[in-house]
Amino acid sequence: MMKAISVLSIGALAAIIAGCLNTEHSASATGERYPWKKNIVTTVFWIGERPSGNNPVPNRRSSWDKNWTRNYGGFDDPNPAHRSNYMPVKFTPRQNPFYCALPYNDKSTNGHRPEAPRVVPWFKEAYQGPGVSTCKDRWVAIRKRNRTVYAQWEDAGPFRTDHWQYVFGNERPKPNLNKGAGLDVSPAVRDYLGLNETDVTDWRFVEFSEVSRGPWSTLGENNTFLISDRKTGRELAEASKRAEGRAIAR
Repeated sequence: MMKAISVLSIGALAAIIAGCLNTEHSASATGERYPWKKNIVTTVFWIGERPSGNNPVPNRRSSWDKNWTRNYGGFDDPNPAHRSNYMPVKFTPRQNPFYCALPYNDKSTNGHRPEAPRVVPWFKEAYQGPGVSTCKDRWVAIRKRNRTVYAQWEDAGPFRTDHWQYVFGNERPKPNLNKGAGLDVSPAVRDYLGLNETDVTDWRFVEFSEVSRGPWSTLGENNTFLISDRKTGRELAEASKRAEGRAIAR
């Protein structure tokens, strides 16, 4: 046994130990916890969208926000001529313009769906009571060829709100009017990836720690980056006040 160990370098031993200690972190960092869902038909939707032939539900509200358009700040005009820097030119969105929809809603009329605690991987850690969705605002990575964008999950669809077997499992999206679409993305996501109105992408859930900064990290009261930055700023201000108090006391 000692002979076998002696042939290992100190560096190799350290790597093995580090691997054992950081299994959970490594799984998250490499995407093993949330695998890519590949070749998913992807369509574009937007806040304030009116009903149409392939979109029977207006997008004035979302599954989790009855005043979605108002809280966003207005109509998220998808016309490229009316957009600049991934957002509409008429106003600055109050929520992250990089958003998406997946066909599952964890909420029911009174609390959460019965299966939600079992199928939503992060349910326990995200639970804030029966009135709060554990899915809203979660980060999703979406890629097309060699380009990846990050968006926050803000609505349930397209078409379905109960297909957890696809969203969290291994099933494919169900057939629907939009060629079996399993992901809706905002105009900002469309523009960043250069998508057609109906296209094909890959997507997966990501932890906030995996999301790099980019145009998706700069706007929105619901944006985890801004929430985190505000929290850090408050903590620094409080630490500064405490330091000043100690200095005066001396």
